[in-house]
Amino acid sequence: MEFKDLLAFKKGFQLAMKIYEASKSFPTEEKYSLIDQIRRSSRSTCANIGEGYRKRKYPAHFISKLSDADMENTETQVWIEFSFSCGYISESIKTEWDRDSIEIGKLIGYMMANPEKFGSKSI
Repeated sequence: MEFKDLLAFKKGFQLAMKIYEASKSFPTEEKYSLIDQIRRSSRSTCANIGEGYRKRKYPAHFISKLSDADMENTETQVWIEFSFSCGYISESIKTEWDRDSIEIGKLIGYMMANPEKFGSKSI
């Protein structure tokens, strides 16, 4: 299995791409703030999952990187809230993205609680 086969990575990547496409229509004055932040955090969720998976033989490092992924996923939720509150996304998009992000968080949480199921040595 590769990190790209992990459900958390796949769902995280899909959300990051949804955010990328939708954020193209955000106002240009948001280019270096909201657009940059929401794209970075959503992409960083996936990057940290990938990095952690490569270090899975070291349980503490694996869990630490997954914790970073979870943190970035939560940051993405904050930027989703700002995107909605500023009127850049509809309520239905916000609901969809929130649902996706919560699911990603649960998947990451499962991985953190069960590192041995992902090839990590016992702690």
